[in-house]
Amino acid sequence: MTTNNHRTRWLRVLGIGLGSLVLLAAAILATGIFLAERKQQRRVDVAAQAVPYKSDAAALERGRYLYASRGCVDCHGANGAGRTFVDDGALTIAGPNITTGPGGAVAAYQPVDWVRAIRHGVTPQGRALMVMPSEDYNRFTDDDLAALVAHIRSLPPQTGQGAVVKLPLPVRVLYGFGVVPDAASRIDHTLPPQQPVPEGVTLAHGEYVANMCIGCHREGLVGGKIPGGPPDWPPASRLAPGEGSVMGRYADADALITLFRSGKRPDGSAVQVMPFESLREMSETDLRALHLYLKALPGQG
Repeated sequence: MTTNNHRTRWLRVLGIGLGSLVLLAAAILATGIFLAERKQQRRVDVAAQAVPYKSDAAALERGRYLYASRGCVDCHGANGAGRTFVDDGALTIAGPNITTGPGGAVAAYQPVDWVRAIRHGVTPQGRALMVMPSEDYNRFTDDDLAALVAHIRSLPPQTGQGAVVKLPLPVRVLYGFGVVPDAASRIDHTLPPQQPVPEGVTLAHGEYVANMCIGCHREGLVGGKIPGGPPDWPPASRLAPGEGSVMGRYADADALITLFRSGKRPDGSAVQVMPFESLREMSETDLRALHLYLKALPGQG
C-alpha cells in the first residue's frame, strides 16, 4: 500500500513537472512569435542619401559586371525575375522580381529607396528586409551603387513575385529572440559611403573587394556560423589570421582563382555553400587584389 502511495505521489509530481515544462515551452514559443512579429513591424530609421541615377555606357557595363559577380544573380536570377534559392520544405526563401514587370518589387522605387535597400537592408517604408546581404553592399562606392542600379533598371520587364520568406516555427522564434538576424540588424548604418579607390591589384582595391565576403565570413572575416543561414549549412571558413584559417591552402593567387572558377579546393573537394554561379564571374584583377589583401592581413602567413 505504501509503495503504491509513493508511486502515485511520484507520478503526480512527474506529471506536474512535465505539465510545467509544456507550459514553459508554450510560453517561450508564444513570446518568440510575438517578438518576431513586432521586430518585423519595427521602423528602421536610416539617414540614407539618394545617389543620382546613371545611364551611360560605362555605368551600365560596370553594373552588369557587379550584378553578375556579386551574388545578385543567385537570388534574383540573371533576368531579374526572382528566384527560389532555398527550398527544403520547411524553409523557403525566394528573391523578388526586381524588374518593372508585373509583380516587380521596385517599380515605384525612387533613388533613395535603392540606397535603403542595397546599403541598409531596409524597404522604402522603413521595414527591415528579412533576407538581403546588405552588409556585403554597405561599403559600395556611390559610383558602384549607381552602376548596379543602372543595370537593374535596364533589365527588360519580367513577370514575377515579391520576396518569399517562409520560416519554420523554431526559426521564427529564434528570430524573435535575436538569434537569427534580419538584413538591417547586421549593418552599422552610421558608416559613410566608401570612397573610391583605383581598380588594380593593390591592397586598397583588395580590401574593397573583400567587403563582399562579410555576409558569410562575418565582420573581420573570422568565419563561423553563417548569419541567417539554414541550420544544415556548414560554417563559413576563417579567412583572417588565426587558428583554423584556410588561407594557407592558397599560397598564390592562381590557387584562389581556381577555387572561384571551379568551386573546388586545392585538394579537389567541393565547397558546399559559396555562390559560385556569381563568384566565377569575378575578374582576374578583383581576385588577385582580394588574394593580395587576404594574405597581407596582420599575422597571415
